Amino acid sequence: MMHMTFYWGKKVTILFDSWKTDSWTSYLLSLLACFLVSVFYQYMEDRRLRFKLLSAKTQKSPSGSADLNSPLLFSKFTSRGGKWASRFAGAILFGVDSAIGYLLMLAIMSFNAGVFIAVVVGLAIGYLVFRCGDEDVVVVVDNSCACS
Repeated sequence: MMHMTFYWGKKVTILFDSWKTDSWTSYLLSLLACFLVSVFYQYMEDRRLRFKLLSAKTQKSPSGSADLNSPLLFSKFTSRGGKWASRFAGAILFGVDSAIGYLLMLAIMSFNAGVFIAVVVGLAIGYLVFRCGDEDVVVVVDNSCACS
C-alpha cells in the first residue's frame, strides 16, 4: 500500500521495489544515501553552471585564456568545432543533473518524512558548500526553473 500523506516510520520503499527498508539500520543508510545524492546534485549543478560560464567566456574571447583556468575542459574545445563540442558537453551535464533532480523528486514522493528531510537538508548543505558564492555564475542563468 502506497502512502499518499507524509508518515514517519522505518518501513519505506524508495524509487525501486528492491530498495525497501525494514530495519533502523537500512532506513538510516537510505537516508544517508538520499542526503549524499542531494549534496551531489548541488555539486553537479555548480559544475554545469560554471561550465556554461566558461564556455560563454571562451566563445567571446577565443584567445585561449580560459585554457589556463580549466585545461581539462577546453583543451579540445578551442578548435574550429569548439562551440558545438561545448554545447554538447553542456547538454550532457544538463541531462545528468536533470536525471538526478527527478530521481530526488521521486524519492520524496515516497511521502516518508525522513526521506523528505534528508533530501531538503542535503540540498541546503550542498547549496551552502558548493553554490553559495555563485555571484559570477548567476549572470549566465537564464531560467530558474529546475527542469529547464
